[in-house]
Amino acid sequence: MADRLTFTLHELVAEIDAYADDALRTRHGVTFSVFEFLAVLANAQPADMTTLARCLGVTKAAVSKRVPALVEQGWVLARNAPGEGRSIRLSLTSRGADLVRIAGDDLEAEFLSVIATSADAGGIAALNGQLNTLTDLFRRKNSAPPPTNTPHERGDLE
Repeated sequence: MADRLTFTLHELVAEIDAYADDALRTRHGVTFSVFEFLAVLANAQPADMTTLARCLGVTKAAVSKRVPALVEQGWVLARNAPGEGRSIRLSLTSRGADLVRIAGDDLEAEFLSVIATSADAGGIAALNGQLNTLTDLFRRKNSAPPPTNTPHERGDLE
């Protein structure tokens, strides 16, 4: 266990991801990576590859590389966007939407059962609210222009 909050949070996320990956493989035959891709697409659809890449925090090339297999497996539809040149719009198939809904509900129930032994429902809701607040704070911080701290940026140098 780490003594620093940043390390503790990273350790927690790694453990949750591993737990989710095992549960998804066992019950639904997909990896957490595939589920995450589909769940993010569910919230952004229809989305072009650039938008989806931004939402996932990966490159457009990484999204482009994954899409053909997900289309072939019946999770995703890829269609040319009318009037947008070579732009491709991605959306979930009904099979993909069902997986996101059912597996998402399963994961939520699993996570709640794990933490319910040490927290009451109000505590879980409060924790979720605090985590959402932290996420929002860092999103805003990441999208803010960088501070002008160097002498050159402040105009201290001629």
